[in-house]
Amino acid sequence: MESWPGREPVALPGTGPALRLFDTARGAVHATEPGPVARMYVCGITPYDATHLGHAATYVAFDLVNRVWRDLGHEVHYVQNVTDVDDPLLERAMATGQDWRELARAETELFAADMAALNVLPPRDYIGAVESIPSVVAWIERLRSAGAVYQVDSDLYFTAGESSGFGTVARLDQQRMWTVFAERGGDPGRPGKRTPLDCLLWQAERPDEPAWDTPLGHGRPGWHIECTAIALEHLGMGFDVQGGGSDLAFPHHEMCSAQARTATGQAAFARHFVHAGMVGYGGHKMSKSRGNLVFVSRLRQSGVSPGVIRLALLAHHYRGDWEWMPADLERAAERAARWRAGLAVAAGPPAEPLLAAVRERLADDLDAPSALHLVDEWARAASLGEGGDPTAPGRVATLLDTLLGVDLS
Repeated sequence: MESWPGREPVALPGTGPALRLFDTARGAVHATEPGPVARMYVCGITPYDATHLGHAATYVAFDLVNRVWRDLGHEVHYVQNVTDVDDPLLERAMATGQDWRELARAETELFAADMAALNVLPPRDYIGAVESIPSVVAWIERLRSAGAVYQVDSDLYFTAGESSGFGTVARLDQQRMWTVFAERGGDPGRPGKRTPLDCLLWQAERPDEPAWDTPLGHGRPGWHIECTAIALEHLGMGFDVQGGGSDLAFPHHEMCSAQARTATGQAAFARHFVHAGMVGYGGHKMSKSRGNLVFVSRLRQSGVSPGVIRLALLAHHYRGDWEWMPADLERAAERAARWRAGLAVAAGPPAEPLLAAVRERLADDLDAPSALHLVDEWARAASLGEGGDPTAPGRVATLLDTLLGVDLS
């Protein structure tokens, strides 16, 4: 699958402090300590109605991780999937009378266009579920060899409930796991399962649904094993960050981690599990089921600058839940205008103190809102004629693009 185009960030002078991120599994902020190559997997979309602002907020957040690591001198191996065959996609295709493959293709292309417009750096590996089926089959066979697969009717299940360390990613008690599993695509009450939390690995063919011939039988992958297989195939165990929205901590990231540990016999699927907060609108989390979505593409079509959309998202800390309001765009547009005015002066305050301060704020669990306020102060001072460095406006513009991904040109 082809990723979207992106511009390599311009290198900045000096370096900043190590990036610290909140790890859900530890319940605290910890320093990331990648090697020369920082490895990150961020769960992608199911392409049947993309891209709303909840999606955009998540991918902009992990784009900051990518940019901070690059600024620290790391090469970044970023992997993202596309769940281009799954129940919600098939249900939407049936409801609209579309071919599921065409729906997935069109929505994936729209998502990629939105990501490119928002200046999100593209993943090195952008992998669809369909193209990963051979890898999925191989990893299910590994799980079967480990004695962790059993059959219910013609479907295959993973013994998640018996997995050592299960529950340590999302840190939920068993009763809460049962409830959330049922709410988020699980089937805790299916007869024949060994334990309620066991998850589907391979679904045998259903009438009028796509299926593939494999050594496992004629069928298609379950949701969790898709990401497990793609991450292990392209990053290996112990990669630096497993990322996504907070609604993926359980069951998705819990299941992926348990499957990977069982299949490999190694302890750590990811070194950090990092989750972005949910974006609400009209009093509820943005979701396709509620229909309370604000789409990036529609904002763009209405004439809103992608840089303004990105600024509106960065004004909220990535880890907190928040409510989208039209005023978010108004404030972001006003901020962009102030920044442009500051960047348009012939000379401004030196860029070095601002660079150091922005690096410090981003290193502290991606405190983008504080970083924006620092730029506000620089732009205000520049507009008032303070400072006399003729190189400062250009250097600040580069800083904004490289670290914050904000291009106001």
